[in-house]
Amino acid sequence: MIYFLTVNYYSTNLILKLINSIHKTSDVGYKVIIINNSPDDRSIDNLKTDSVLIFNAGANLGFGCACNLGLKWIYIQDPQAYVWIINPDAYLTENTLDKVQPFFELHPEISILGTFICTPKGEVWFAGGRFIPKTGAIITEKKVTNIDAEYVNCDWISGCSLILNFKNFTDCPYFDSDYFLYYEDVDFCLRYANQGHIIAINNNFLVMHEGSSITNRNIFKKFRNGTYGYLLTMDKHTNKFIFKIKLIFQIFKSILVILLKPQAGLGKFYGIWDYVIKKQNK
Repeated sequence: MIYFLTVNYYSTNLILKLINSIHKTSDVGYKVIIINNSPDDRSIDNLKTDSVLIFNAGANLGFGCACNLGLKWIYIQDPQAYVWIINPDAYLTENTLDKVQPFFELHPEISILGTFICTPKGEVWFAGGRFIPKTGAIITEKKVTNIDAEYVNCDWISGCSLILNFKNFTDCPYFDSDYFLYYEDVDFCLRYANQGHIIAINNNFLVMHEGSSITNRNIFKKFRNGTYGYLLTMDKHTNKFIFKIKLIFQIFKSILVILLKPQAGLGKFYGIWDYVIKKQNK
């Protein structure tokens, strides 16, 4: 069984497109698990079927915490499952489900597998992620490298589309609940890589993504959550010197941005403040 796990935040039409793309391309048994982060959005209930289950979060928990609800439920049902975490604004264009189990049978060492992610125009949006602790650089690859390889090792995989091989986890994997949105996928992969798990990407798995179609609805929140998540990641995965440099840079950047794009700049200020307050309360 393959479980798709996605998070709804007023995205019923997008999730319907995702479900239809799975149904059209699949001859493999699957279930779609929807965590509803917008409990007053009752239109999502129209998507319920035998293969589509909906769980209400009760509030907007953010991406990682909502995924944790789904991961925990799936792990209890089937600790040997393959779990495909996918954004509600993403969808499949070809039959890839029949490739999942054979791939992991050939490469059982992989715990977290990323997929290529393209825009509807065919441009590569994500082809693997690298992280350099000495500089704090979080790099998104957009070019195909070593195309003939069965897979390419990565430091991190985009939460827009990643497949978990539950067989390699002695306990249910989870996202850090300190994150709300943005960079929780980087932290997730770095944490499990430090435990010895292999993270990789395969170019035979392709997902289309209508980038930022949800988060661009509110620019202030986008930059607030992004700045907070970025600083939290720098704090957790770099040294104190690099973190201080990154913090200072974010402060100066927010001042500059607020002059050009007030909502974005104000969001960055609030993101910095959120991090400072949360750090003081720990």
